[in-house]
This record gives sequence, structure tokens and C-alpha cells, in this order.
Amino acid sequence: MGRILALDYGAKRTGVAVTDDYRMIASGLTTVPTSDLIEFLRDYLQKENVDIIVVGEPKQMNNDPSESEALIQPFLSKLKDVFPKITLARQDERFTSKMAFQTMLDSGITKKKRRNKALVDEISATIILQDFLKHV
Repeated sequence: MGRILALDYGAKRTGVAVTDDYRMIASGLTTVPTSDLIEFLRDYLQKENVDIIVVGEPKQMNNDPSESEALIQPFLSKLKDVFPKITLARQDERFTSKMAFQTMLDSGITKKKRRNKALVDEISATIILQDFLKHV
């Protein structure tokens, strides 16, 4: 059984989180410039056994896809082409950025570090992965 990797996909940056080998614990891995994401995934997937990639699914309050979904769809097509053996899944990502910021506050992270949007993206990916694990 391989790990599960989660992505909080963004136009500029993508937060990345991954489970342990037993798929019990979700941990933030890094934030990658979106332009380098496929290459990062190629390198990572050569080193680690990953069965599922979960991509956050941005939705509006009425459950309609948000505008950023238009950016994600071409990326999903490319993922399927480049990694055809890996299962792709989606996970609702509503409020993950707010939850990530609140997590930073609750953890006592300094104001300067809370401005680090890359850290917010990484924590958001971790929240997406935790939510996905609740339903697997």
C-alpha cells in the first residue's frame, strides 16, 4: 500500500502534503512553484510509493465549482497523462485557507511567519489530506 499525496493547487504555488506509509497521518511536505509541479512530482514519485494523488476541489457555497476550477482541469488532464497508473481523487477544499490560518494562530506561529503564503498552502494541503483520510 502506497502513500497518499495531496495538492492544494494554485496559480502561483501548490501546497503538498503526504501520508505516512500506513496512511494514518497527514503531514505537510512542501510548497512548490506551480510551474515546477510536474517535475517535482516526477522526482518525488520515483523515490516514494504513492497510490493516490488528491487534488483540492474549490467550490462556492452553493456547491458550484469556483473560478479556479478552470485552472485545475487542464492540470488534472496532464496528471492523468504523465502518471496514468496513479489514482486521482478530489476533495472539497472550502475554507481550508481560513482553517490553515487559524491553525497557524492556534500554534503560536509569529505574525511574520503567518504572512508566508507558502506555509498557508502547505497547511491547506495537509487539511485537504486529513479530510480525505476521514472518508477513505
